[in-house]
Amino acid sequence: MLKHTFLAASILSSLTLQSLHAQSWEDTLEEAKGQTVYWNAWGGSDNINDYIDWIKMNVKDQYQVNLKHVKLADTADAVSRVLAEKAAGNNNKGSIDLIWINGENFRTLKQNNLLYGPFSHDLPNYAYIDESSKTSLTLDFGTKVEGMESPWGAAQVIFMYDTDMIEQPPKTMHQLLAYAKNNPGRITYPEPPQFLGTTFLKQALIETTHYPNALSKPVTQVDFDQVTRPLWSFLDELHPNAWRAGSSFPSNSEQMIRLLDDQEIDLALSFDVSAASVQIDQGNLSDTVRSYVFERGTIGNTHFVAIPYNSASTAGAQVVANFLLSPKAQIKKQNPTTWGDLSVLSYQNLNPQDQAKFNALPRGIATLTLEELGTSLPEPHVSWVEALENEWRKRYSR
Repeated sequence: MLKHTFLAASILSSLTLQSLHAQSWEDTLEEAKGQTVYWNAWGGSDNINDYIDWIKMNVKDQYQVNLKHVKLADTADAVSRVLAEKAAGNNNKGSIDLIWINGENFRTLKQNNLLYGPFSHDLPNYAYIDESSKTSLTLDFGTKVEGMESPWGAAQVIFMYDTDMIEQPPKTMHQLLAYAKNNPGRITYPEPPQFLGTTFLKQALIETTHYPNALSKPVTQVDFDQVTRPLWSFLDELHPNAWRAGSSFPSNSEQMIRLLDDQEIDLALSFDVSAASVQIDQGNLSDTVRSYVFERGTIGNTHFVAIPYNSASTAGAQVVANFLLSPKAQIKKQNPTTWGDLSVLSYQNLNPQDQAKFNALPRGIATLTLEELGTSLPEPHVSWVEALENEWRKRYSR
């Protein structure tokens, strides 16, 4: 009898907690009605801006939340604004309610206690996330997430090449160097501190260093010169054989794609796995271009949204973050005709109907499958970014 009483009490307690959680979210939904959410997000891509417009329409229709896209050239600008508002004593009427963020910018806000939360685990749609599937869901460039930001997309470095020009592209950094020496002027990468250029440095460092475990630690805790010495040796050999003999570098992935289409270079890079297919569809690349990754994998990361500590619309911001995690929004985003950004949802956590919708998505002529993308290499600790960029400038900046 005691056993049955205890079991009944446990079930009742569980149901009560579920009820309280459901009521809490209902309260959030009610509070969010009529709120205006100022979402600071990169505004440099027409297709991404169109997707955010679609998000605006949906959260307005479904939740009566007014979403305003504040277009950024650099996420650091939003971080600086939150820091300035803190210094001015504006602690509850901030101008930013949501930020598209990850990496160094997240660390800056988290370390300075400028984030609202933890909140992500309380979002109903977070149930679709499997944190064990990717380290980057819980460790953002070496900074623990701890519920202070909510994931909404995944990215991984891909290489693009024209199959009419190259039969077997290089699949390691050592092969890349050998290819450059045999084909002078045909290899390049974006100039750091452009993020893809810095990512190329990190990818090369991961493959060349004799101390890979050091990369997960803050750069101040290791011997930087010792760990990075093979990287600089690699670049010293690469640059004389690179595009324009290393005297200049492309400004971004878009310029690399133009150079690839003009047959000035043989490889282009992107952090967008659908980039080649999208550019082919838009007539910017030949339909013989294909994507690939390196043998040991390429760097991947997760991007998030976070809520500043002084947001006046935290309920509305949470509603938007939750909608971004809905299968509806994630399916739309992964469609290559919309964006092609990889979903953060766990396929196994989806119902059969949503699984079928993901399965039915067009993949694009040059887009790799998840199996073909293979291993996603973790980002080094965020402190490596500035250290690598500074050393690169000292050595190679003209």
